[in-house]
Amino acid sequence: MAIWWRGLRTAVQSTSPPAQRPQSLYSLSSLYHTIQAIPREYTGSRVSARDRAQGRIPAVVFSQNLFDKNPSSSSISRKQLLTTERKQIHSILKSVELPFFCSTTFQLQIRPGSGSSVLLDSRRVLPIKIHRDEETGSILNLVFVWAEEGTELKVDVPVIFKGEEDCPGIKKGGHFKRIRNSLKFLCPAEHIPTKIEVDVSNIDIGGRVLMRDIEFHPSLKLLSKIEELPICKIVATKLENPEPVQV
Repeated sequence: MAIWWRGLRTAVQSTSPPAQRPQSLYSLSSLYHTIQAIPREYTGSRVSARDRAQGRIPAVVFSQNLFDKNPSSSSISRKQLLTTERKQIHSILKSVELPFFCSTTFQLQIRPGSGSSVLLDSRRVLPIKIHRDEETGSILNLVFVWAEEGTELKVDVPVIFKGEEDCPGIKKGGHFKRIRNSLKFLCPAEHIPTKIEVDVSNIDIGGRVLMRDIEFHPSLKLLSKIEELPICKIVATKLENPEPVQV
């Protein structure tokens, strides 16, 4: 394990969020890790293969509006090529768990070398993509966007359903159908929720939860023009071989 990332630490071990922030609306900063990275000057499959052989994962950080059709020149200058430590990334993924990794911001520290104490830059980032090998599942590279306070980001926030054990529709034999596993929001970088919780404990057969029923922080904007779309519903279970009606 490389010495330079052994300083990886969790800021606070408690899982309680700051008192002024509702737990269901904000990422738990107490679980944040600091990602250590070093710059890379060259790209290409051979360079990336060499980095992976050395236990590192190639990564890139963009300004999110670089993906717009007409990005500004300042956005282009914010592109940063990096490599990260594979063992550290695996440790973070084990702690944060998917799919919450891509709705959690992290502090990113950039140093000139793996053993350096010199800090070149330190900013918050949001992971948006994990590229994996189709056969082995190993991580090939990571994509982040800058998540500095005051900026707004488009984020796919996972939807977590709770209360299924108390749901009257399920108790009556109905089938719980998940329609959306995530919702896209425009979020202030400092207010990105790790997840959106949806309570289904009072839904009966035929009932559904619509997008307009979701509660979230007023600083967030749901990026869906159709508020009547359902995200889940309870449907009656059909008999596979119904008996014919006797006349």
